[in-house]
This record gives sequence, structure tokens and C-alpha cells, in this order.
Amino acid sequence: MNRDYYETLELNRNATNIDIKKAYRRLALKFHPCKNKEHGSKEIFHRLGEAYDVLSDPRKKATYDKFGDEGLKGGIPVEFTKGGAWSSKYTYHGNPDKTFRQFFGGDNPFADFYTIESALQFSSLVVGVEKTQDSPIERDLPLSLDDLFHGCIKKIKISRRVMNEDEQTSSIKDKILTIEVKPGWTEGTRIIFPKEGDQGPNCIPADIVFIVREKPHHLFTRQLSDLIYKAKISLEMALTGFSVDVETLDGKLLTIPVNDIVHLSYKKVLSGEGMPLPQDPTQRGSLILTFDVKFPEKLCAESKQLIKQALNLKYPH
Repeated sequence: MNRDYYETLELNRNATNIDIKKAYRRLALKFHPCKNKEHGSKEIFHRLGEAYDVLSDPRKKATYDKFGDEGLKGGIPVEFTKGGAWSSKYTYHGNPDKTFRQFFGGDNPFADFYTIESALQFSSLVVGVEKTQDSPIERDLPLSLDDLFHGCIKKIKISRRVMNEDEQTSSIKDKILTIEVKPGWTEGTRIIFPKEGDQGPNCIPADIVFIVREKPHHLFTRQLSDLIYKAKISLEMALTGFSVDVETLDGKLLTIPVNDIVHLSYKKVLSGEGMPLPQDPTQRGSLILTFDVKFPEKLCAESKQLIKQALNLKYPH
């Protein structure tokens, strides 16, 4: 019996390879005997397998398109061949389950399949493999203290494997990921781009995760939302008083007087001059001044005496 393979797959003769794959996917899943118990579904499933076997193969399809079912199964007439030889005759292997397995993969494709209702293109069943997702791909995102103070936009180019339209082959393509750095973000903040990893026929793409890494600053050390500034001073300054000029991350120049005697654990705290708070960037932590007191390496006897007199120290004989 002559059959119209295009009609079997509900296609016109201008159908592309992608159209053929989509049609077979839709109809084979609809009429597979494991899913469809209606009378005649088994025969339809068999015809679908044969139609796909022919139309998905460029040589078979070209022969069928030009010479029809007779030319495909009986061989091309001698006048159309070179050297007077007949083409080989096509015979379907007769196992539609084999065609189905080759298309979807696996010995028992339905073991890992689920179905969902879809209002897309064909208004029928859409089926996918129940896939597992690859582990997240983690990358460091180095940021300066200025970036974390003010916030900024970072654009990062990644290269990843994406599936082509035929859903069988893939290629490498570049993509730009945009990260909006918020003021006050801290070391270890994670920015997740779901499913931006390599695509594959049998897996869910991995998430790409960027982890904030804070670069060292030449003036400040960060402690949560506070900024630590260490000033180097002499012993004279520690004992007699002084002022410190500090240029902040927002461009202000602070002149900070210190009139106390500076001991080793002395700190001076300026509220509201630190980093923005992550939960409320309008609020800021503190600027904490610590001091590195430079002691003289040697003192002559006269200097020691003068210091004793100045400090009014009394030592036992």
C-alpha cells in the first residue's frame, strides 16, 4: 500500500528537518501504545516510525520526494541512474519502538518521561526528559572597596555550549551577564544566574554563581560595615595631642583632632562614616581610627631625665 509520509506526520512538503522532528515527537508520544490504548493506535505508531525513518534521512527523503513510494521501495528507474544501476531498495526494519528509542534515547524512554499540558504551537502533549541539574559553576568576582561602597555595574562575558534548533547538535556561543553591585555588599555575597551553564540534550544547565571577593585597599581595612584606618604617629604626638587627615571613600577630607593620650588600645570612632549597610544603604557603619605609635629606639640619659621630670615620675632607689 502506498503511503504519504508527509500526510502521516501531518506535514506539507515544504517541511524542514526541524518540522519533521517536532511532528514525530508530538505524534509518536500521542499514539505510543504504552500511552494510547485506543483501537488503531498501534498501527498509527508503526506508520509514524516508518515515515520518520524516511523523512529524517536526507537520501531517503530526496528519493521519496522525486520518485515517491515506488521509487523508494522498488528502486530508481534505470534511466535516472548513472551507469545503468538501480538504486538500492528501501525496506523499513519494522520496529517502531527502535525508531522511538533512537529518537528519544534509552531502552525504555517512558521510564523517565513526564507529560504536561501545553498551549503552545501544537496544543497537544509536550514531553521532556526528567533531567538532573549539573552542579553550580562558581566564579570569584573581585571588587574594590570603592565598588562596594558606591555600587556599580559589572558586565561579564561567558562562553557556553547551547543547543541548536534541531535539538540534537550544539555550538559555543558568548553571552554577557550583567551584575548590579549594590552598595554595602560584603565578602562572600553570592549572585546566581539560574541555568546559564552549558546546555545538553540530557541535562539541566548548571547555575552560574559569582562570589564577591573584596580587593585590599591602600588605606582602609573593612570589618563588616565599619572601616578601620590605622594612623602612624610618634610618641610625642601620642602624649601631646595631634590631628589626623583622612580622605573618605566618598571624597570627603576629614580632619580629626585627638587630644587624649594615645595608648596601645586607644581607638577613636566616628559614627556614620563607614560602609553602607547592605539592608539599608542610606545608613552607614563607623570609621574607626587606630594608632601605631612609633617609640624611639634609644634615649640618652639627659632625655630620660627630662621625660621623668615632665611626667613627674618617682622611682625607688
